[in-house]
Amino acid sequence: MPHPDPTLNVMEHRFALAKYGKQLWTRERAKEIRPDLSAIFDKAQVGDVIVIDAGAVEVFDFSFANELFGKTLLSLPHEYPGRFLVVEHLTKYAGENLSKALESMGLVIIERNGSGKNRLLGKVHGIDETTFAVIARKRGSVTASELKDELGINLTAVNERLTKLTNLGLVRREKGTSQAGREQYEYRALS
Repeated sequence: MPHPDPTLNVMEHRFALAKYGKQLWTRERAKEIRPDLSAIFDKAQVGDVIVIDAGAVEVFDFSFANELFGKTLLSLPHEYPGRFLVVEHLTKYAGENLSKALESMGLVIIERNGSGKNRLLGKVHGIDETTFAVIARKRGSVTASELKDELGINLTAVNERLTKLTNLGLVRREKGTSQAGREQYEYRALS
């Protein structure tokens, strides 16, 4: 059942991975599960977040993570543009395998945890992690200009970082209006 996010006017769809088992092995098993996950993406609208809930899953291996998470993330820009993927409730071992699988593919995903300190898993550069953390701390939207001041870097560097984070599906880009009445983009970290 989707849950609305009243701050963004988008829906959050949950995908319970535990219904497929407590220990998930092999690329073939992930291939069996991917159509069920794709069905949720098919129903989702632009802007919606799909949360893979790994609660009660003890472990999954590298090949499973590569197939289910990696291939899903790769499909988002072409098959499901504007939809986002987040994972939560990973065990230590599942998190390690997911991080290594995504790193090998040059991908990143947000791991949501209950403490409100989300982390990035996969191939993450330190400046991207720092930029994401600053945006996430804002608990709302931030402009490139505000981020420039906070990070102490020039606007071109900020825009490059924001473009990368947006393209990776880690940050939303929304049109807004400046105090002077001009159109500008605002950025918000997925949470």
